[in-house]
Amino acid sequence: MNTNEVLQEFQEAGALLEGHFILSSGRHSSFFLQKAFVFMDPARTEKLCSALANKVKKSNCGAIDYIISPAVGGIIPGYETARHLQVPAMFVEREDGEFRLRRGFSIPAGAKVLIVEDIVTTGLSSRECIDAVRKLGGDVIAEACLIDRSNGKADVGANLISLAQVDFPTYAADELPASLIAIPPHKPGSRDLHA
Repeated sequence: MNTNEVLQEFQEAGALLEGHFILSSGRHSSFFLQKAFVFMDPARTEKLCSALANKVKKSNCGAIDYIISPAVGGIIPGYETARHLQVPAMFVEREDGEFRLRRGFSIPAGAKVLIVEDIVTTGLSSRECIDAVRKLGGDVIAEACLIDRSNGKADVGANLISLAQVDFPTYAADELPASLIAIPPHKPGSRDLHA
């Protein structure tokens, strides 16, 4: 799949929203990718994650022992990509503000881990997830995501394999263009959710 085909899947799912959004990163944008609408459809999710798994295979990143994703947004694509790669899937959750493996999940030292995310904007959640895995002794071989909305600019802390790259501008709260200032913001992300 190419970027246009991925965005078409999001559009058909009603998941490419326009307005004024505060992203999980804290930055503002006139576009929001509501992946939950995509993940409502198992066939669409399988199509996207199968394509991502194929891209991971073609990247020659090496053997993968586990896929680990950041909760909440990365859980479904992480699981579905793991299913296509035939490896176990786990996820990290925030506990006291930091990502940790919970629910009895563990990895052996030296385990080859692929991080799978839904959408990458600044790479903050990715870096936090990668740091958590490395603290456990895991060897992060790469990260894969459905959409890199930084268009290749985000530093996630590992090689990033993206199914699609887009350049939707984002803004700090103190540098908003007049078009966004005029619209009340919505914060649809999951960063502040707690289990």
